[in-house]
Amino acid sequence: MKLISTFILAILFSLSANAADVAIQDAVNAKHRNADNVIRDQYRHPAETLEFFGISPDMYVLEILPGRGWYTEILAPLLKENGQLTLASFGADHPNNYLKNIHNSFAELLQSSPELYGKTKMVVFEKDKQYLAEVPDNSQDMILTFRSTHNWIRYGGIESIYQAIYRVLKKGAVLGVVQHRANAGSDSNETAQKGYVTEEYLINLLEGMGFELAAKSEINANPKDTKDYKDGVWTLPPSLRAKDGNEEKYKAIGESDRMTLRFIKL
Repeated sequence: MKLISTFILAILFSLSANAADVAIQDAVNAKHRNADNVIRDQYRHPAETLEFFGISPDMYVLEILPGRGWYTEILAPLLKENGQLTLASFGADHPNNYLKNIHNSFAELLQSSPELYGKTKMVVFEKDKQYLAEVPDNSQDMILTFRSTHNWIRYGGIESIYQAIYRVLKKGAVLGVVQHRANAGSDSNETAQKGYVTEEYLINLLEGMGFELAAKSEINANPKDTKDYKDGVWTLPPSLRAKDGNEEKYKAIGESDRMTLRFIKL
């Protein structure tokens, strides 16, 4: 009897996972997505990445620093019926004009399509250094952060930020991290200035805070990335910041080599 029950549960779990994967793929393929963003799918593998993190349409998900909304375009329709998407952005009053403009551009995206984004919640990422103060403790099924960790090392706050993330996650919930990856053995305090962080540094930091590394993936790996550019990761697409006449070379490399890590809150 117990064997039969276990078998039935396994079937139900498989059906649920398959349904979630279909919903993810539908969100990735949706026609509302910006055409320039779709071009980046070949480097960012959104469907595979979200499937690896284990997202499902009924989750409460917090996206940290969504930028101009690359992943938000996918997450919002995925979660709008049965889940909840919360977005932690810089805020319209951020003292840095560049970051404020990023937020305002993002806010315009949300306002442009109420049918897609009307259910999303917005919180200010930093408020008197009390990160995620507007998000209740133990309230999120999943938190996602894409290519931000290096800046938290460069400008300070990485420990406080990940402690806040830990606080608002439910026990057993998932933290999904995608980050430009430095070569093993490098000093992340140095490589972060170029946009890269070692896996060892990040795993040790988060496991020391009470997270457990559940799995890692090479979905977003890029062995062509030599990581030795004068202008750091921003030499590569989409930034192409170097302006040194080698843009075609950098385009051929593609976007950065990235770690993709799934943690759980113990």
